[in-house]
Amino acid sequence: MAVWPPIFAVVLKASASINLDGQHKRPDISVEVFIISWQNTHDTSRREIGEPLGWESLVLVMAIPEMLIHQVRVSVGLFRETIVLRDLIRINQPLIGKEEIDAATEVLKSGILTEKSGMGPRTLEFEKEYAHYVGARHAVAMSSGTAALHAALSITGVKQGDEVIVPSFTFHSTAEVVLLCGAEPVFADIDPDTYTITADTIESVLTRNTKAIMPVHLYGLPADLDPIKKLARERGVVLIEDAAQAHGAEYNNAKIGSIGDMTCFSFYAGKNMTTGEGGMVTTNDDDHSEKLQMIRTHGEQRPYWPTVLGHNYRMSELVSAIGLAQLRKLPSFVEKRRQNAHFMSEQIGVLGKVIPPKEPPGRKHAWYLYTLRLRGANAGKRNKVVEKLRSKNIEAAVYYESPLHLLPIYRNRSTSRRPLPETEKACRQVFSLPVHPNLDDSEREYIVDTLKRVLT
Repeated sequence: MAVWPPIFAVVLKASASINLDGQHKRPDISVEVFIISWQNTHDTSRREIGEPLGWESLVLVMAIPEMLIHQVRVSVGLFRETIVLRDLIRINQPLIGKEEIDAATEVLKSGILTEKSGMGPRTLEFEKEYAHYVGARHAVAMSSGTAALHAALSITGVKQGDEVIVPSFTFHSTAEVVLLCGAEPVFADIDPDTYTITADTIESVLTRNTKAIMPVHLYGLPADLDPIKKLARERGVVLIEDAAQAHGAEYNNAKIGSIGDMTCFSFYAGKNMTTGEGGMVTTNDDDHSEKLQMIRTHGEQRPYWPTVLGHNYRMSELVSAIGLAQLRKLPSFVEKRRQNAHFMSEQIGVLGKVIPPKEPPGRKHAWYLYTLRLRGANAGKRNKVVEKLRSKNIEAAVYYESPLHLLPIYRNRSTSRRPLPETEKACRQVFSLPVHPNLDDSEREYIVDTLKRVLT
Protein backbone atom coordinates (compact mmCIF):
# COMPACT_ATOMS: atom_id res chain seq x y z
CA MET A 1 0.00 0.00 0.00
CA ALA A 2 1.44 3.38 -1.01
CA VAL A 3 2.19 5.91 1.72
CA TRP A 4 1.75 9.47 0.52
CA PRO A 5 4.36 12.03 1.66
CA PRO A 6 3.14 15.24 3.26
CA ILE A 7 2.11 17.95 0.81
CA PHE A 8 1.20 21.60 1.24
CA ALA A 9 -0.47 23.42 -1.61
CA VAL A 10 -1.99 26.79 -2.23
CA VAL A 11 -4.46 27.33 -5.06
CA LEU A 12 -3.25 30.44 -6.82
CA LYS A 13 -5.82 30.52 -9.61
CA ALA A 14 -8.93 28.57 -10.45
CA SER A 15 -11.39 29.10 -13.25
CA ALA A 16 -14.26 27.18 -14.78
CA SER A 17 -16.04 27.45 -18.08
CA ILE A 18 -18.48 25.51 -20.23
CA ASN A 19 -17.10 24.69 -23.66
CA LEU A 20 -19.57 23.97 -26.47
CA ASP A 21 -17.73 21.32 -28.45
CA GLY A 22 -19.94 20.43 -31.39
CA GLN A 23 -23.34 19.76 -29.92
CA HIS A 24 -22.31 18.49 -26.48
CA LYS A 25 -21.17 20.40 -23.42
CA ARG A 26 -17.74 19.81 -22.04
CA PRO A 27 -16.93 21.36 -18.67
CA ASP A 28 -13.45 22.87 -18.40
CA ILE A 29 -11.84 23.62 -15.07
CA SER A 30 -8.34 25.04 -14.97
CA VAL A 31 -6.55 25.03 -11.62
CA GLU A 32 -3.07 26.34 -10.86
CA VAL A 33 -1.51 25.05 -7.67
CA PHE A 34 1.81 25.99 -6.11
CA ILE A 35 3.48 23.16 -4.19
CA ILE A 36 5.15 24.60 -1.08
CA SER A 37 6.67 21.36 0.13
CA TRP A 38 7.50 18.18 -1.76
CA GLN A 39 9.95 15.30 -1.67
CA ASN A 40 10.32 14.34 -5.34
CA THR A 41 10.81 16.57 -8.34
CA HIS A 42 10.18 15.65 -11.96
CA ASP A 43 10.61 17.09 -15.42
CA THR A 44 8.13 19.28 -17.19
CA SER A 45 5.84 17.05 -19.25
CA ARG A 46 2.38 16.58 -20.64
CA ARG A 47 0.50 13.56 -19.34
CA GLU A 48 -2.73 11.86 -20.34
CA ILE A 49 -5.16 10.35 -17.88
CA GLY A 50 -4.25 6.80 -16.95
CA GLU A 51 -0.49 7.33 -17.31
CA PRO A 52 1.82 7.18 -14.29
CA LEU A 53 2.05 10.58 -12.57
CA GLY A 54 4.23 12.07 -9.88
CA TRP A 55 2.71 11.80 -6.41
CA GLU A 56 2.14 15.56 -6.27
CA SER A 57 -0.06 15.39 -9.35
CA LEU A 58 -1.97 12.36 -8.12
CA VAL A 59 -2.84 14.06 -4.86
CA LEU A 60 -4.20 17.01 -6.79
CA VAL A 61 -6.15 14.79 -9.19
CA MET A 62 -7.66 12.83 -6.32
CA ALA A 63 -8.84 16.01 -4.68
CA ILE A 64 -10.95 17.17 -7.63
CA PRO A 65 -13.83 15.14 -9.16
CA GLU A 66 -12.53 13.64 -12.38
CA MET A 67 -15.67 14.30 -14.42
CA LEU A 68 -15.37 18.04 -13.76
CA ILE A 69 -11.77 18.42 -14.85
CA HIS A 70 -10.59 19.11 -18.37
CA GLN A 71 -7.12 20.41 -17.56
CA VAL A 72 -5.07 20.86 -14.43
CA ARG A 73 -1.83 22.83 -14.34
CA VAL A 74 0.47 22.03 -11.46
CA SER A 75 3.35 24.29 -10.45
CA VAL A 76 6.13 22.49 -8.62
CA GLY A 77 8.78 25.05 -7.74
CA LEU A 78 10.20 26.13 -11.05
CA PHE A 79 8.68 23.15 -12.84
CA ARG A 80 5.23 22.85 -14.32
CA GLU A 81 3.20 19.88 -15.43
CA THR A 82 0.03 19.94 -17.52
CA ILE A 83 -2.26 16.98 -16.95
CA VAL A 84 -5.11 16.51 -19.42
CA LEU A 85 -7.98 14.51 -17.98
CA ARG A 86 -10.15 13.61 -20.97
CA ASP A 87 -13.87 13.10 -21.14
CA LEU A 88 -14.80 9.56 -22.12
CA ILE A 89 -14.63 9.25 -25.92
CA ARG A 90 -17.84 7.37 -26.65
CA ILE A 91 -18.01 4.51 -29.13
CA ASN A 92 -20.90 6.36 -30.75
CA GLN A 93 -22.60 9.64 -30.01
CA PRO A 94 -25.65 11.25 -31.63
CA LEU A 95 -25.41 14.76 -33.07
CA ILE A 96 -28.58 16.59 -32.09
CA GLY A 97 -28.79 20.28 -32.94
CA LYS A 98 -31.20 23.17 -33.12
CA GLU A 99 -32.91 21.74 -36.19
CA GLU A 100 -34.02 18.59 -34.38
CA ILE A 101 -35.10 20.53 -31.28
CA ASP A 102 -37.11 23.00 -33.36
CA ALA A 103 -38.73 20.20 -35.37
CA ALA A 104 -39.75 18.34 -32.22
CA THR A 105 -41.07 21.54 -30.65
CA GLU A 106 -43.24 22.25 -33.70
CA VAL A 107 -44.84 18.81 -33.40
CA LEU A 108 -45.51 19.28 -29.70
CA LYS A 109 -47.11 22.65 -30.38
CA SER A 110 -49.22 21.24 -33.22
CA GLY A 111 -50.94 18.71 -30.98
CA ILE A 112 -50.65 15.99 -33.67
CA LEU A 113 -48.22 13.63 -31.95
CA THR A 114 -49.13 10.55 -33.95
CA GLU A 115 -51.66 9.35 -36.52
CA LYS A 116 -53.54 6.08 -36.11
CA SER A 117 -52.79 4.92 -39.65
CA GLY A 118 -49.09 5.69 -39.21
CA MET A 119 -49.35 8.20 -42.04
CA GLY A 120 -49.24 11.61 -40.41
CA PRO A 121 -47.90 14.56 -42.44
CA ARG A 122 -44.36 14.41 -41.06
CA THR A 123 -44.14 10.65 -41.36
CA LEU A 124 -45.25 10.81 -44.99
CA GLU A 125 -42.67 13.50 -45.67
CA PHE A 126 -39.95 11.49 -43.92
CA GLU A 127 -40.82 8.38 -45.94
CA LYS A 128 -40.79 10.34 -49.20
CA GLU A 129 -37.41 11.95 -48.51
CA TYR A 130 -35.86 8.70 -47.31
CA ALA A 131 -37.03 6.81 -50.40
CA HIS A 132 -35.57 9.56 -52.57
CA TYR A 133 -32.28 9.50 -50.65
CA VAL A 134 -31.70 5.76 -51.15
CA GLY A 135 -33.21 5.69 -54.65
CA ALA A 136 -36.12 3.35 -53.85
CA ARG A 137 -39.74 3.64 -54.95
CA HIS A 138 -41.14 3.28 -51.44
CA ALA A 139 -40.10 3.76 -47.82
CA VAL A 140 -42.33 2.62 -44.94
CA ALA A 141 -41.55 3.99 -41.49
CA MET A 142 -41.55 1.65 -38.48
CA SER A 143 -41.18 2.00 -34.72
CA SER A 144 -37.73 0.33 -34.62
CA GLY A 145 -35.18 -1.49 -36.73
CA THR A 146 -36.34 -4.81 -35.28
CA ALA A 147 -39.94 -3.93 -36.17
CA ALA A 148 -38.75 -3.21 -39.71
CA LEU A 149 -37.07 -6.63 -39.98
CA HIS A 150 -40.06 -8.44 -38.48
CA ALA A 151 -42.58 -6.66 -40.72
CA ALA A 152 -40.50 -7.30 -43.85
CA LEU A 153 -40.11 -10.99 -43.11
CA SER A 154 -43.77 -11.33 -42.06
CA ILE A 155 -45.16 -10.17 -45.41
CA THR A 156 -43.19 -12.86 -47.28
CA GLY A 157 -45.41 -15.53 -45.73
CA VAL A 158 -42.52 -17.26 -43.95
CA LYS A 159 -43.97 -19.81 -41.52
CA GLN A 160 -43.20 -22.82 -39.36
CA GLY A 161 -40.99 -25.31 -41.19
CA ASP A 162 -39.42 -22.65 -43.40
CA GLU A 163 -35.77 -21.60 -43.15
CA VAL A 164 -34.19 -18.17 -43.36
CA ILE A 165 -30.44 -17.78 -43.89
CA VAL A 166 -28.76 -15.21 -41.64
CA PRO A 167 -25.25 -14.51 -40.32
CA SER A 168 -24.28 -15.63 -36.83
CA PHE A 169 -21.88 -12.70 -36.54
CA THR A 170 -24.39 -9.91 -35.92
CA PHE A 171 -26.80 -8.47 -33.38
CA HIS A 172 -29.37 -11.09 -32.48
CA SER A 173 -32.47 -9.22 -33.73
CA THR A 174 -31.67 -10.52 -37.24
CA ALA A 175 -32.25 -14.12 -36.11
CA GLU A 176 -34.84 -13.18 -33.48
CA VAL A 177 -37.40 -12.05 -36.06
CA VAL A 178 -37.07 -15.40 -37.85
CA LEU A 179 -38.18 -17.16 -34.67
CA LEU A 180 -40.99 -14.62 -34.22
CA CYS A 181 -42.30 -15.68 -37.64
CA GLY A 182 -42.19 -19.35 -36.58
CA ALA A 183 -39.36 -20.20 -38.99
CA GLU A 184 -35.85 -21.54 -38.37
CA PRO A 185 -32.74 -19.33 -38.64
CA VAL A 186 -29.96 -21.05 -40.58
CA PHE A 187 -26.55 -19.54 -39.90
CA ALA A 188 -24.02 -18.95 -42.68
CA ASP A 189 -20.34 -18.22 -42.13
CA ILE A 190 -18.69 -14.91 -43.01
CA ASP A 191 -15.92 -13.63 -45.21
CA PRO A 192 -12.96 -12.95 -42.85
CA ASP A 193 -12.12 -9.64 -44.55
CA THR A 194 -15.60 -8.08 -44.70
CA TYR A 195 -17.37 -9.88 -41.83
CA THR A 196 -20.42 -10.41 -44.08
CA ILE A 197 -21.99 -13.58 -45.43
CA THR A 198 -21.30 -14.38 -49.09
CA ALA A 199 -23.04 -16.19 -51.94
CA ASP A 200 -20.74 -19.19 -51.36
CA THR A 201 -21.39 -19.45 -47.62
CA ILE A 202 -25.12 -18.95 -48.23
CA GLU A 203 -25.27 -21.62 -50.93
CA SER A 204 -23.52 -24.10 -48.62
CA VAL A 205 -26.50 -24.01 -46.21
CA LEU A 206 -29.33 -23.35 -48.67
CA THR A 207 -32.03 -26.07 -48.84
CA ARG A 208 -35.43 -26.59 -50.43
CA ASN A 209 -36.91 -25.15 -47.21
CA THR A 210 -35.09 -21.82 -47.62
CA LYS A 211 -37.57 -19.01 -48.13
CA ALA A 212 -35.46 -15.89 -47.50
CA ILE A 213 -31.86 -14.67 -47.25
CA MET A 214 -31.02 -11.85 -44.83
CA PRO A 215 -27.46 -10.53 -45.26
CA VAL A 216 -26.27 -7.91 -42.76
CA HIS A 217 -24.17 -4.96 -43.92
CA LEU A 218 -22.07 -5.18 -40.78
CA TYR A 219 -20.34 -2.09 -39.35
CA GLY A 220 -21.60 -0.13 -42.40
CA LEU A 221 -19.90 -2.21 -45.13
CA PRO A 222 -22.24 -3.68 -47.76
CA ALA A 223 -22.16 -7.41 -48.36
CA ASP A 224 -21.26 -8.50 -51.89
CA LEU A 225 -24.82 -8.21 -53.15
CA ASP A 226 -24.69 -9.07 -56.87
CA PRO A 227 -23.80 -12.77 -56.39
CA ILE A 228 -26.24 -13.02 -53.47
CA LYS A 229 -29.05 -11.43 -55.49
CA LYS A 230 -28.32 -13.76 -58.43
CA LEU A 231 -28.46 -16.78 -56.14
CA ALA A 232 -31.73 -15.61 -54.57
CA ARG A 233 -33.33 -15.16 -58.00
CA GLU A 234 -32.17 -18.58 -59.20
CA ARG A 235 -33.57 -20.31 -56.10
CA GLY A 236 -36.75 -18.23 -55.90
CA VAL A 237 -36.12 -16.87 -52.40
CA VAL A 238 -36.65 -13.36 -51.03
CA LEU A 239 -33.67 -11.08 -50.37
CA ILE A 240 -34.11 -8.88 -47.28
CA GLU A 241 -31.10 -6.72 -46.38
CA ASP A 242 -30.38 -5.80 -42.77
CA ALA A 243 -28.94 -2.29 -43.15
CA ALA A 244 -29.35 -1.23 -39.53
CA GLN A 245 -25.72 -0.04 -39.57
CA ALA A 246 -25.41 1.03 -43.20
CA HIS A 247 -27.17 4.38 -43.71
CA GLY A 248 -25.42 6.08 -46.62
CA ALA A 249 -23.45 3.01 -47.72
CA GLU A 250 -23.23 2.17 -51.44
CA TYR A 251 -22.73 -0.90 -53.58
CA ASN A 252 -21.54 -0.37 -57.17
CA ASN A 253 -22.68 3.28 -57.02
CA ALA A 254 -26.18 2.35 -55.84
CA LYS A 255 -27.32 3.35 -52.36
CA ILE A 256 -28.04 0.53 -49.95
CA GLY A 257 -31.84 0.47 -49.78
CA SER A 258 -32.43 0.31 -53.52
CA ILE A 259 -31.10 -3.17 -54.38
CA GLY A 260 -32.81 -6.08 -52.60
CA ASP A 261 -36.49 -6.96 -52.38
CA MET A 262 -36.61 -5.06 -49.08
CA THR A 263 -34.00 -3.26 -46.98
CA CYS A 264 -34.39 -2.55 -43.27
CA PHE A 265 -32.82 0.37 -41.40
CA SER A 266 -32.61 1.28 -37.72
CA PHE A 267 -32.61 4.78 -36.23
CA TYR A 268 -31.48 3.74 -32.76
CA ALA A 269 -29.58 6.38 -30.76
CA GLY A 270 -26.08 5.34 -31.80
CA LYS A 271 -26.71 4.86 -35.52
CA ASN A 272 -25.38 7.02 -38.37
CA MET A 273 -28.62 8.97 -38.10
CA THR A 274 -31.02 8.69 -35.21
CA THR A 275 -34.54 9.32 -34.01
CA GLY A 276 -33.84 7.74 -30.61
CA GLU A 277 -35.81 4.68 -31.71
CA GLY A 278 -37.25 4.06 -35.15
CA GLY A 279 -36.87 2.09 -38.36
CA MET A 280 -37.59 2.10 -42.09
CA VAL A 281 -38.19 -0.49 -44.80
CA THR A 282 -37.40 0.49 -48.39
CA THR A 283 -38.61 -1.42 -51.43
CA ASN A 284 -39.27 -1.03 -55.14
CA ASP A 285 -42.28 -3.37 -54.98
CA ASP A 286 -45.73 -1.74 -54.77
CA ASP A 287 -47.31 -4.83 -53.22
CA HIS A 288 -44.62 -5.06 -50.53
CA SER A 289 -45.16 -1.41 -49.65
CA GLU A 290 -48.92 -1.84 -49.28
CA LYS A 291 -48.54 -4.93 -47.08
CA LEU A 292 -45.93 -3.24 -44.89
CA GLN A 293 -48.29 -0.34 -44.26
CA MET A 294 -50.97 -2.80 -43.16
CA ILE A 295 -48.63 -4.84 -40.92
CA ARG A 296 -47.49 -1.76 -39.00
CA THR A 297 -51.11 -0.81 -38.18
CA HIS A 298 -52.61 -4.04 -36.80
CA GLY A 299 -53.07 -5.50 -40.27
CA GLU A 300 -55.77 -2.98 -41.15
CA GLN A 301 -56.66 -2.56 -44.82
CA ARG A 302 -58.77 0.41 -43.80
CA PRO A 303 -59.60 1.84 -40.35
CA TYR A 304 -60.82 -0.91 -38.01
CA TRP A 305 -60.80 -3.48 -40.82
CA PRO A 306 -57.88 -5.92 -40.27
CA THR A 307 -57.39 -8.53 -42.98
CA VAL A 308 -54.06 -9.97 -41.78
CA LEU A 309 -52.36 -10.36 -38.42
CA GLY A 310 -50.38 -7.19 -37.75
CA HIS A 311 -48.71 -5.15 -35.03
CA ASN A 312 -48.49 -1.63 -33.68
CA TYR A 313 -45.27 -0.68 -35.47
CA ARG A 314 -46.21 2.93 -36.27
CA MET A 315 -43.70 5.75 -36.15
CA SER A 316 -44.91 8.83 -34.29
CA GLU A 317 -44.95 12.32 -35.76
CA LEU A 318 -42.41 13.42 -33.15
CA VAL A 319 -39.95 10.74 -34.23
CA SER A 320 -40.53 11.47 -37.92
CA ALA A 321 -39.81 15.18 -37.41
CA ILE A 322 -36.47 14.37 -35.80
CA GLY A 323 -35.76 11.87 -38.58
CA LEU A 324 -36.30 14.48 -41.27
CA ALA A 325 -33.80 16.83 -39.65
CA GLN A 326 -31.27 14.01 -39.22
CA LEU A 327 -31.70 12.75 -42.79
CA ARG A 328 -30.79 16.15 -44.18
CA LYS A 329 -27.53 15.98 -42.22
CA LEU A 330 -26.78 12.34 -43.02
CA PRO A 331 -24.48 13.00 -46.03
CA SER A 332 -22.23 15.24 -43.92
CA PHE A 333 -22.30 12.72 -41.05
CA VAL A 334 -21.19 9.90 -43.34
CA GLU A 335 -18.48 12.03 -44.95
CA LYS A 336 -17.02 12.91 -41.54
CA ARG A 337 -17.09 9.24 -40.53
CA ARG A 338 -15.23 8.38 -43.72
CA GLN A 339 -12.62 11.06 -43.05
CA ASN A 340 -12.10 9.77 -39.51
CA ALA A 341 -11.84 6.18 -40.69
CA HIS A 342 -9.33 7.00 -43.43
CA PHE A 343 -7.18 8.94 -40.97
CA MET A 344 -7.17 6.03 -38.56
CA SER A 345 -6.40 3.47 -41.26
CA GLU A 346 -3.45 5.53 -42.48
CA GLN A 347 -2.04 5.67 -38.96
CA ILE A 348 -2.96 2.16 -37.81
CA GLY A 349 -2.23 0.33 -41.07
CA VAL A 350 1.49 0.27 -40.32
CA LEU A 351 0.98 -1.62 -37.04
CA GLY A 352 1.69 -5.29 -37.51
CA LYS A 353 -0.35 -6.48 -34.54
CA VAL A 354 -3.74 -5.39 -35.88
CA ILE A 355 -5.57 -5.80 -39.17
CA PRO A 356 -7.46 -2.62 -40.09
CA PRO A 357 -10.92 -2.81 -41.71
CA LYS A 358 -11.14 -3.11 -45.48
CA GLU A 359 -13.25 -1.35 -48.10
CA PRO A 360 -13.34 -3.55 -51.23
CA PRO A 361 -13.64 -1.94 -54.69
CA GLY A 362 -17.21 -1.05 -55.60
CA ARG A 363 -18.34 -0.75 -51.99
CA LYS A 364 -18.68 2.49 -50.05
CA HIS A 365 -18.38 1.96 -46.31
CA ALA A 366 -20.68 4.03 -44.08
CA TRP A 367 -18.37 3.46 -41.07
CA TYR A 368 -20.90 2.91 -38.32
CA LEU A 369 -18.00 1.30 -36.46
CA TYR A 370 -14.26 1.15 -37.05
CA THR A 371 -13.49 -2.51 -36.38
CA LEU A 372 -10.00 -3.95 -36.10
CA ARG A 373 -8.81 -7.52 -35.74
CA LEU A 374 -6.02 -8.34 -33.26
CA ARG A 375 -3.81 -10.60 -35.32
CA GLY A 376 -3.52 -14.17 -34.01
CA ALA A 377 -5.15 -13.31 -30.70
CA ASN A 378 -7.53 -15.20 -28.48
CA ALA A 379 -10.42 -13.54 -26.66
CA GLY A 380 -8.36 -13.00 -23.51
CA LYS A 381 -5.64 -11.01 -25.29
CA ARG A 382 -8.21 -9.01 -27.23
CA ASN A 383 -10.14 -8.21 -24.08
CA LYS A 384 -6.99 -6.94 -22.36
CA VAL A 385 -6.42 -4.47 -25.21
CA VAL A 386 -10.01 -3.29 -24.92
CA GLU A 387 -9.70 -2.90 -21.14
CA LYS A 388 -6.51 -0.85 -21.49
CA LEU A 389 -8.13 1.45 -24.04
CA ARG A 390 -11.15 1.92 -21.81
CA SER A 391 -8.87 2.74 -18.88
CA LYS A 392 -7.56 5.59 -21.05
CA ASN A 393 -11.10 6.93 -21.51
CA ILE A 394 -11.57 5.45 -24.99
CA GLU A 395 -14.80 3.47 -25.14
CA ALA A 396 -13.51 0.58 -27.22
CA ALA A 397 -16.06 -2.22 -27.56
CA VAL A 398 -16.49 -5.72 -28.95
CA TYR A 399 -19.18 -6.32 -31.59
CA TYR A 400 -19.81 -9.25 -31.27
CA GLU A 401 -18.26 -11.38 -28.54
CA SER A 402 -20.71 -14.29 -28.77
CA PRO A 403 -21.78 -15.78 -32.12
CA LEU A 404 -25.53 -16.26 -32.34
CA HIS A 405 -25.39 -20.00 -33.08
CA LEU A 406 -23.75 -20.57 -29.67
CA LEU A 407 -26.25 -18.51 -27.65
CA PRO A 408 -28.67 -20.48 -25.42
CA ILE A 409 -31.76 -19.63 -27.48
CA TYR A 410 -30.22 -21.00 -30.71
CA ARG A 411 -27.52 -23.53 -29.92
CA ASN A 412 -29.81 -26.55 -29.42
CA ARG A 413 -31.69 -26.05 -32.65
CA SER A 414 -30.86 -28.46 -35.47
CA THR A 415 -30.02 -25.59 -37.84
CA SER A 416 -27.34 -24.25 -35.45
CA ARG A 417 -25.05 -27.29 -35.35
CA ARG A 418 -22.81 -26.52 -38.29
CA PRO A 419 -19.29 -25.22 -37.58
CA LEU A 420 -18.71 -21.56 -38.43
CA PRO A 421 -14.93 -21.19 -38.07
CA GLU A 422 -14.56 -17.67 -39.47
CA THR A 423 -17.43 -16.37 -37.35
CA GLU A 424 -16.01 -17.87 -34.16
CA LYS A 425 -12.50 -16.60 -34.94
CA ALA A 426 -13.79 -13.06 -35.55
CA CYS A 427 -15.66 -13.13 -32.22
CA ARG A 428 -12.34 -13.82 -30.48
CA GLN A 429 -10.30 -11.18 -32.28
CA VAL A 430 -12.29 -8.08 -33.29
CA PHE A 431 -12.76 -4.83 -31.40
CA SER A 432 -14.16 -1.47 -32.42
CA LEU A 433 -13.00 2.11 -31.92
CA PRO A 434 -14.95 5.39 -32.05
CA VAL A 435 -15.25 6.85 -35.54
CA HIS A 436 -18.36 9.01 -35.17
CA PRO A 437 -18.53 12.58 -36.54
CA ASN A 438 -18.33 14.14 -33.08
CA LEU A 439 -14.61 13.29 -32.92
CA ASP A 440 -12.31 16.27 -33.21
CA ASP A 441 -8.74 16.11 -34.51
CA SER A 442 -7.17 15.85 -31.07
CA GLU A 443 -9.45 12.94 -30.14
CA ARG A 444 -8.64 11.07 -33.35
CA GLU A 445 -4.94 11.51 -32.70
CA TYR A 446 -5.35 10.49 -29.07
CA ILE A 447 -7.16 7.28 -30.06
CA VAL A 448 -4.44 6.34 -32.55
CA ASP A 449 -1.54 7.27 -30.25
CA THR A 450 -3.10 5.41 -27.32
CA LEU A 451 -3.67 2.28 -29.41
CA LYS A 452 -0.03 2.35 -30.52
CA ARG A 453 1.13 2.58 -26.90
CA VAL A 454 -1.22 -0.19 -25.77
CA LEU A 455 0.04 -2.54 -28.49
CA THR A 456 3.74 -1.96 -27.82
